Amino acid sequence: MLIVENISYAYADTQVLENIHFSLAPGELLSIVGASGSGKSTLLKAVYGLFDLPQGKISWKGTPVLGPAYNLLPGFPQMKYLAQDFGLMPYMTVEENVGKYLSNLDLPKKRARIAELLEMILMQDYAKVKPIFLSGGQQQRVGLAKALAQAPEVLLLDEPFSQTDSFLKHHIRQNLFDFVKEHHITTLIATHESQEALGFSDKIMVIKEGKQLLIDTPESVYYTQNEYIASLFDIVNKLSVQGEPRLYYPHQIHIVPQSCWQVEVEQCFFQGGYYLLRCKAAQGTIYVKHTESVEKEKKVCLEIGS
Repeated sequence: MLIVENISYAYADTQVLENIHFSLAPGELLSIVGASGSGKSTLLKAVYGLFDLPQGKISWKGTPVLGPAYNLLPGFPQMKYLAQDFGLMPYMTVEENVGKYLSNLDLPKKRARIAELLEMILMQDYAKVKPIFLSGGQQQRVGLAKALAQAPEVLLLDEPFSQTDSFLKHHIRQNLFDFVKEHHITTLIATHESQEALGFSDKIMVIKEGKQLLIDTPESVYYTQNEYIASLFDIVNKLSVQGEPRLYYPHQIHIVPQSCWQVEVEQCFFQGGYYLLRCKAAQGTIYVKHTESVEKEKKVCLEIGS
């Protein structure tokens, strides 16, 4: 089990992490979400042992994860960390980068492992290409395969799909999470793609200005009544229900034939599978998801659903 106990860290006089605490069982996947500069990347570096902590401690299966003051080479042997610079050797080929730390004692096994990982990241046609001739997104995918080559027990990923084209991202992401689940790899992902974290995470942690606001299941985090957290996942409507302030996403408010809540449609935005309506109401601006286009200035009736 990965256990992080009340860790804190500061750069100079700036507090970057403050009393972060959580635990993960082998094979669990945690997404860390928050605004830019909230401490997501620093938390991954701390877990990997890249710096010494003035407060708190980290352990994996009972073994302490210690910083550079205790290790000649920083990092923890059972973990692999993919930073945003990818860590590739520019004049080695893609397959050489992926297999850099694999043993040459069994070359057929090594080649099979490299082929498996290149297929997972959809880079099998680029095995003989050097990273200097690849796009940033392709380099990022090679870095991911390299991190997985030695089958780590813990995988730390910092924005692993930030440069990947959207039409490939869904396929590669699904391949990755099938892989880590199949091999029971405990995985931590720092991501700004909060909405996408909902589908593959066992747990989601939300941090703000270095402080841990919430860690829970995706469903519980998504339906929180904390405005900052909810706004990371979608537009938030703030309403008063029976005198109590409540938060609702656009999909929780429906157009109905008749109700006592009438609004005027200000704008209708096509979003692919639905239309997003911006409406003017007595309570202020209300956003509603609807299956059909609605003309501007039309009056419609709303109700709160599930």
